[in-house]
Amino acid sequence: MHKIVSTPDLCDQFDQQIDIVAPIFRHYGGVQQAYGQIATVACFEDNSLVAEQVKLPGKGRVLVVDGGASMRCSLLGDQLAATAIDNGWSAILINGCLRDVEIIVSMPILIMALASVPRKTIKAGKGKLNMPVEFGGVSFEPDHYLFADQTGIIVAKDNLLALSG
Repeated sequence: MHKIVSTPDLCDQFDQQIDIVAPIFRHYGGVQQAYGQIATVACFEDNSLVAEQVKLPGKGRVLVVDGGASMRCSLLGDQLAATAIDNGWSAILINGCLRDVEIIVSMPILIMALASVPRKTIKAGKGKLNMPVEFGGVSFEPDHYLFADQTGIIVAKDNLLALSG
């Protein structure tokens, strides 16, 4: 019963209420469009908090991970992606890298990242949860909404799909 996400249509209808994320992210998951309320993780080369968050009930939310655009190690792999699916997360956006691309491509979740790299992260328990993070030219606020499709990614304070006719 999920509504179809069309970022061009949402931009046309709600232009003054949205921010458009710079087109720097690539699709990796098996789903090409999704939306949900934002939950954030800020971490640099340590995916401990990402692992903790995907184990919690996602309730259709989008996990936005600010990894500081590091290209040195992966913040998500197939096991954490599978956990996110099992727990009801609708999407994951990573300002950084992931790995296990060949497996993730067939998984039923929208996952976008800057790139892929095979090295895993350290796990030192460092990072911050549910605070505003900024990358791609926009601020991602917890409890705001993210909408993504093959055209792009937009963020808004409200669930625009509930407002659109």
